[in-house]
Amino acid sequence: MTAPASTPSPIPTRTPGPPRPEARAALGPRTWTAVIVVGLVGQIAWVIENMYLNLFVYDTISTDPAVIAIMVAASAIAATVATLVVGAWSDRLGRRREIIAVGYVVWGLLTAAFGLFGSSDAAGSAAPALLGSIIAIIALDCVMSVFGSGANDAAFSAWVTDSTVPANRGRVDGWLAIMPLLGMLLVFGLLDPMTQNGQWTAFFALIGGITALTGVAAWFLVQDRGVPTRTSGVFRSIFDGLRPATIRREPALFITLSIWMVVGIASQVFLPYVLIYLRYSLRLEAYAIALGVVLILASVLSVLGGRVMDRVGKARFLLPAVGVFAAGLIAMAFAREFGWVIAAATLMMAGMMASVATVSAMTRDHTPADRAGGVQGARMIMAIMLPMVIGPAIGAAVISGAAHTYVELGQESPVPGAEIFPVAAAVLVFVPLLALARARVLRRDEPAGRTEPAEPATEARP
Repeated sequence: MTAPASTPSPIPTRTPGPPRPEARAALGPRTWTAVIVVGLVGQIAWVIENMYLNLFVYDTISTDPAVIAIMVAASAIAATVATLVVGAWSDRLGRRREIIAVGYVVWGLLTAAFGLFGSSDAAGSAAPALLGSIIAIIALDCVMSVFGSGANDAAFSAWVTDSTVPANRGRVDGWLAIMPLLGMLLVFGLLDPMTQNGQWTAFFALIGGITALTGVAAWFLVQDRGVPTRTSGVFRSIFDGLRPATIRREPALFITLSIWMVVGIASQVFLPYVLIYLRYSLRLEAYAIALGVVLILASVLSVLGGRVMDRVGKARFLLPAVGVFAAGLIAMAFAREFGWVIAAATLMMAGMMASVATVSAMTRDHTPADRAGGVQGARMIMAIMLPMVIGPAIGAAVISGAAHTYVELGQESPVPGAEIFPVAAAVLVFVPLLALARARVLRRDEPAGRTEPAEPATEARP
């Protein structure tokens, strides 16, 4: 429950750690600049790894889909392990700045190194050379994912938790929630022509250079917040953060992560297939324009939603945000014309981002002050890895069961149908149940003094 407005200056927290003064609700320009610049560039780099690297491998190394599947799976495992280890390590050090700065620099250099594969025609090489290229690029992707996840998913995300308080996390996470979409817009709008012209070396060099320079800037922008250091070892901290006893000790945290997992699964039911749906099912010739308009409108609505969240409280904001997400998904099942698709997709994406921003901010509220880095590992597993395994599998099953096809150049191919959207909406029915369980846990713990952190009214604007 939210503390009364008359709560004194030291903000009560649900976990051990130094009291946070109410004045820290006002984030300064330096912190806002770090959040936006480091957050945005990190998401641009992930757009390259998650989308364009697959295309690069298909174009220049191997058209075998198994190669891409193995690469994606291997990098996901590497990223999860890195987040677990580096997050716990940053807790032990009590510092995040060096990990963020150095990690971004190495991340950028490794991203630029992908362009070296474009200098040879690996796709036409003999079998041994081709196998060597495949192994090399998968290994490079895994190493890059280690540094990228360590710097971004572990250290940077933990630093945001360190640098914010409940009163401003809705606004901060509202901005962070739109970073993936802004990254997609920038890459699609400014850099995609380079890939269409085969300028892969310059493409990776440009993105890698921007990422590395951001690491240099992070050294001066990011300011550590006096995180209480942990005396236990890194691996002990990792396993402690995932033990059943820890889950029982911090039920509100893990229920909140479960809500995030459900929202993530619902998103992944349709997101991997939405571009194919727009292009081949609806046959929207201007689908790229529609996507751009949707991303811009949804991003604006997400930022405004973050402001509303800070005013009304995260718990009150969550279910309406999820309701908007579900309504947009249902609307997408019936939208066929260009204008209606834009309206429905804007509602869907705005609701999705608002839902993610809310559970992200709630997770920060429940994060122990001395274990912000360690919690990122659990977040990586529950909010990212499991949704990316379960959601696309549900979507693929729905697509196969519906058996929609299209014919191009005399060849019939399966295509996603509108069924993926109501199925994604159906997944969201678990959110109210989990939200009720979370509320009961908080009410149960309230007599022992474990209340929701106070949310001061004052807040600086970016």
